[in-house]
Amino acid sequence: MSSSPTLRIAIDGNEANISQRVGSNAYAYELLIALEKLTEQRGNINCTILLAQPPQADLPAKRQGWSYQVVQPGPLWTQIGLPIHLFLHRQDYDVFFTPGHYGPRVSTIPYVSSVMDLSFLEYPNQFKRKDYLQLREWTRYSVKHAAKLVAISQFTKADIVKRYGRDKKDIVVAYPALLSAKPSEIKDQSSRVLSKFKIFDQYILYVGTLQPRKNLLNLVEAFEKVVSDCHPDRNPAQLQLVIAGKVGWLAEPLLEKIKNSRFTKRIILTGYVTEAEKEVLYRNSITSVLIGFYEGFGIPALEAMAFGTVPLVSATTSLPEVVEKAGFQVDPGNVTAIVKKLKEIIGLPAKERAQFLRLGREQVENFSWAESAKVVLETLEKVAKRDKSS
Repeated sequence: MSSSPTLRIAIDGNEANISQRVGSNAYAYELLIALEKLTEQRGNINCTILLAQPPQADLPAKRQGWSYQVVQPGPLWTQIGLPIHLFLHRQDYDVFFTPGHYGPRVSTIPYVSSVMDLSFLEYPNQFKRKDYLQLREWTRYSVKHAAKLVAISQFTKADIVKRYGRDKKDIVVAYPALLSAKPSEIKDQSSRVLSKFKIFDQYILYVGTLQPRKNLLNLVEAFEKVVSDCHPDRNPAQLQLVIAGKVGWLAEPLLEKIKNSRFTKRIILTGYVTEAEKEVLYRNSITSVLIGFYEGFGIPALEAMAFGTVPLVSATTSLPEVVEKAGFQVDPGNVTAIVKKLKEIIGLPAKERAQFLRLGREQVENFSWAESAKVVLETLEKVAKRDKSS
């Protein structure tokens, strides 16, 4: 084993460096954890994690070959602080990697950038104007100037090729996986969690941020029709809809619809939930629904399969890729079809439900942070080697 590093990697750790992680934050954090384990085994790799703020306590511990450096100024970090740092330290790094959308505005070393999804291009009106413009412009130059790109699904890879004209050979897929295990208080706490959120009957579950592209208006409308239409023998009269997640941008129409629903008392808004609470919600639900119009991957569908419920997902974008035959798929724009699928899942015979759950457990095994970290590291090595030889 060499006594000096043969590969010097700088990594943007800001997406991972927050306390409450969802979506891209969770992806960055888990990938960072897996990369630390993988590079420790190699011994000839030196990783410097660049941050705008001091590292969170649960990031991988500092060790030989794994260190943290706070880079200032913090505001507009990828536009100012990061490019200046990379210029001043251009002899110290071989390659830079960001697990988020935004690469440095300019970079004196080759970099690899990740792309979660391009929903802002497909549904620009579902984003605040300021956020849309930033996503559009910053992602455009990041994708254009990256030596290689990391996509989180084959769908996202194809969308990058379509939207930006990048060669598919320049894009690798590093799938998300389940969140790493944390010390859990899950045992014997189901009744406490359900009671906390006033869940007393069978329920349909949604997990994720409340925002327009998640298609929650159609979910609420479908829920109302299911409650109105279903025979009591197939659907208890007090069926509930549990929406678990933080309120995101442009959620006001959804909140207003729930408030004015004739079944408003059956619709539960939990707000942010802990990992332990989320697992309880999955395990006790009839189904977990993810019928957004656009998903770069769809972690909640993966969680649903892992935690023992049947997923209902959109038959669009990346979700068929995630679920395959382990769940139900539906046209997210067709409320009648959503109602039909919900009734079908509610009425599943025990034997058929058990088969779906088995398929779900098998499907989850296809996604691994360790394998994704391996894909990323191999890509970084190739980029660094190519740059040295050019």
